[in-house]
Amino acid sequence: MQICRKQFNSNYLKFIAIIAMTIDHATDLLYPGFPMEAIPLALHFIGRLTAPIMWFFVCEGYHYTRDVKKYMLRMGIFAIISHFAYCFGFGISLNPFEGGIFNRTSVIYPLFIAVVVLYIDDHSEMLKKWQKTAIQTILIFSAFPADWSCIAVLALLGMYSERGNLEKQMLKMAGWVFVYGIVSYFFVSKTYAIELIGVLMGLSCTEAL
Repeated sequence: MQICRKQFNSNYLKFIAIIAMTIDHATDLLYPGFPMEAIPLALHFIGRLTAPIMWFFVCEGYHYTRDVKKYMLRMGIFAIISHFAYCFGFGISLNPFEGGIFNRTSVIYPLFIAVVVLYIDDHSEMLKKWQKTAIQTILIFSAFPADWSCIAVLALLGMYSERGNLEKQMLKMAGWVFVYGIVSYFFVSKTYAIELIGVLMGLSCTEAL
């Protein structure tokens, strides 16, 4: 009964994340530029449910997968597919050297990078410590132009380091989201920074597990 209940809760949370992400992206299309208005603010707050749920399940997926390489490959393929969908949906050029440096691809790319960094940490006995650190640092910075930028990678890595202690996982994630909010407030959009408070709702959802 307990296993069935956990399975139900997991599927339920994944469904919430999908719906929340759809609402969030639809709001971006209907109300571009993060206007300080009640309706888009409320919709983006709902959309912020997605990140903590998604990051939590990537941590779990990496830990429980029977074949890490296949899991990593699936994430990579999903990142490529999502990139084209993201660019098409938001009218972003597929040429990475055309346009601004922010939000050039979807959040799936940082999640893929987080999995690769974890894999290097766990399966790179042949590398010296400084080599491992250098490669991981380059990979993390490669996520800078993506949605959620490097923060998605760092938050997920922080969560994985505390796997098994949900409270500490959520604190690690909240800390990185706070950093992201501060940077967004001063350099991107004050409204967007305020909307990140909606991530706290996602924390409550993951605690339901």
